[in-house]
Amino acid sequence: MLPAFMSEPAPPGRVALALGLLYVLWGTTYFGIRVALEGFPPLLMSGGRFFAAGALLYVTVRLRGAPRPSARQWGSAALVGGLLVAANALVTFAERSVSSSLAAVVAASTPLWAVLVAGAWGEWPRRAEWLGLAVGLIGVVVLQAGGGLRASPVGAALLVASTWSWALGSMWSRRLPMPDGLVSPAAQMMCGGAVFLAAALLHGERPLPGLGWRPVIAWLYLLFFGSLVGYVSFNYLLRRVRPALATSYAYVNPAVAVAIGAVAGEAVGLRTVAALALILAGVALVAVSRRARSA
Repeated sequence: MLPAFMSEPAPPGRVALALGLLYVLWGTTYFGIRVALEGFPPLLMSGGRFFAAGALLYVTVRLRGAPRPSARQWGSAALVGGLLVAANALVTFAERSVSSSLAAVVAASTPLWAVLVAGAWGEWPRRAEWLGLAVGLIGVVVLQAGGGLRASPVGAALLVASTWSWALGSMWSRRLPMPDGLVSPAAQMMCGGAVFLAAALLHGERPLPGLGWRPVIAWLYLLFFGSLVGYVSFNYLLRRVRPALATSYAYVNPAVAVAIGAVAGEAVGLRTVAALALILAGVALVAVSRRARSA
């Protein structure tokens, strides 16, 4: 008999494909954001990307017979989507002054903060989880000591705020009445994107003068691959494999982002690599402890 979270048997080939897509695509979005910023202001880029991706996915799944969300589900999707898109928008703002590699390393700490956010609902960390939090925090301190974040205090603050926004949205979504299946990420992206797209237009944001092909291609890449393909792959894994495997992207994405940043010419020193190793070790300790608790 399949576990409750598995809706149907998972063909190994499809699982491997979904994992590979998630590992690579979400790991490349940090550099994609960096390139897209060459032609788009932050709010317009983030809000437009997620609204368009959400609308396309919503229309597709509705045409295939997916049920329409209730008013309560729309409200939950708007709340969660606002927090998750806000996290992406904060990263986008930060990458105007911080390299994509550093942004990815800080983002790797998100699962650690999710453990603390869960404490608001009574799920306080166990001893091993506190150890993981301490190791991950040491990694952040090592990264800060390297000067990459010190050079941009505002960028550092935005990155930390983004991790908390994503952690809060992720944890809250577990306790709210969300739409079923792919309607859920579609509604989240559409609602959250609409808020930030409206803010961009009210703020007077427009594509930058002399918009070239590089930022346009990067924006389209973020829309179709970072949002559409990434979220569909993640939803597929959540419904067919164990949560620990579905969320394993948290270990791989930062390494992919750092490697791409290095190839693109960003400075990636040994201190950054050491900080990433410590943060991921902390995430691993938390993940193992939570899996033991579930068992």
